[in-house]
Amino acid sequence: MNPSGEQHELRFGDQRAVVVEVGGGLRSYDGVVDGYAENEMCLSGRGQVLAPWPNRLAGGAYEFDGETHQLALSEPKSGSAIHGLVRWANWRAVEREEARVVMEYLLHPQPGYPFTLQLRVEYRLGGDGLSVRTTAGNLGNRACPFGVGHHPYIAAPTGRVDDLLLDGELLGPKQLDDAYPIDAPWQMRVGEVTVWADAAWKHVQLFTGDTKPDVARRSIAVEPMTCPPNAFATGEDLIRLEPGDVFEGRWGISVSG
Repeated sequence: MNPSGEQHELRFGDQRAVVVEVGGGLRSYDGVVDGYAENEMCLSGRGQVLAPWPNRLAGGAYEFDGETHQLALSEPKSGSAIHGLVRWANWRAVEREEARVVMEYLLHPQPGYPFTLQLRVEYRLGGDGLSVRTTAGNLGNRACPFGVGHHPYIAAPTGRVDDLLLDGELLGPKQLDDAYPIDAPWQMRVGEVTVWADAAWKHVQLFTGDTKPDVARRSIAVEPMTCPPNAFATGEDLIRLEPGDVFEGRWGISVSG
């Protein structure tokens, strides 16, 4: 049994990507993302789906529609609930083709998040690279708070992010671990790779991995997010899904040359 569960290999021309059962994430995209091996557990969030909130929620506490909720502090060091509830869950492949897979997970009500969400992530390889379509539907009988993000690391061809051009500017020794509001839709050029996102993704997190030995300055995370950190508490760009509502957003990675 692989630590990341069942492996779903996608192929299109000379492109190859692998999507996994555990977390429904992107384990590898050859020559483009800094992934992890089939016999390894995912570390540092590589390729994971971050739902129903991305990034950190300080103290794990929030109020929604007059009720106070307390989530488990999944990052004790910072006293935060981090990156949602589905990173280690078993997702199902509900649609499968040579260059496409749709992963699905039903998030049931639980302490701190007593809401029901149907999550689906479609990964597709094509002539323009990798595209990812994320949907979330509220299957419950009351409104719920929602945010989502994805956590790909773009590999530096030289093995050092210092040598990368980020939107045309040499990254050099800069240490990044920040979220930025961004005019959506957007494109971000990272060396020969472009990360793009549609209007759903109003924020991006950039992380050079300096605090993570397994990725430290070998790659840069470019994380499309619908909302900033702490959005459950602040309400900033938080999505409210009424019963029956469905969120949809698309992002992807293209490679020049």
